[in-house]
Parts: sequence; C-alpha cells; structure tokens
Amino acid sequence: MAFRGTFDHTLDAKNRLTVPARFRSELAGGVVLAKGLERCIAVWTPAAYDAYTAAALADFHPLSKEAQKLTRFFSANSLDTELDGAGRIMLPAFLLEHGGLDKDVVVTGSGEALEIWDRATWSDYNDMLASEVDEITSSLGNSA
Repeated sequence: MAFRGTFDHTLDAKNRLTVPARFRSELAGGVVLAKGLERCIAVWTPAAYDAYTAAALADFHPLSKEAQKLTRFFSANSLDTELDGAGRIMLPAFLLEHGGLDKDVVVTGSGEALEIWDRATWSDYNDMLASEVDEITSSLGNSA
C-alpha cells in the first residue's frame, strides 16, 4: 500500500497520535517510528523499514565506517511499537524533539511511509517543495 494524503491531527496529553483510519490495517502488524531525514517522524511497517535501510546500505561494505555509522543511525533513532486498541501510537520524547512536535501535527503520506510534521513546519516545507517541483521535473529525462 502506498501512503498518500495529508491529514491534520492533534496529539493527546500523553503524546499519542491517532493514525488515520485508512492506514490502520496496513500498520496492524507493527510499526517502526524513526527520525526522518527532514525534521519529522517517519512511520513505517517493519518490512518497509528493513527494506529501506537495506537499500541505503547496499552499496557499502558492511565493515566500512560509513556502513557502521548509517547502521547506528537507523538503529539508534528508531523503535518498534504497535497501534493500541484505539489505533494510536505513542511518540517518544526523542522523536518529538527531533520533529519539533507539540500538539498540532500533520500526518503526510510519503509513499512507503507516513511522516508526522509540526503543522507550521509542514506548511513552510510544503510551500518550498511546491516552488521547487518545476525545477526538479524540468531536468527529468535530460542526461548530463
């Protein structure tokens, strides 16, 4: 399943996020919460996160310093969890801090994962992204 869409949500007093209903069945087998490369929290299925990290490490020798650093980053900055009976996930403090999240958040689809953004940060980022899409797509198909 591809994760698509943008959904406004509010974290509760215990820093729990209610996952959009349309994605709960996909995440029922488990969830990996991870630092996003941007200032957000990524929400993965375990299989998709494992595939993502394996692809990121594929071109490195497993004993290289780079592979070791990336492996540490992926492992230390993620955690396995599950949805509770109400379809919520608790967001730990270290990920809330990384994402700069408070109460008002946006859940966005990013293909193989969901992302949780601070609402104002997402608005600014999405505006910047929209302004860059033309430039990015204009170079598609052009060999350098």
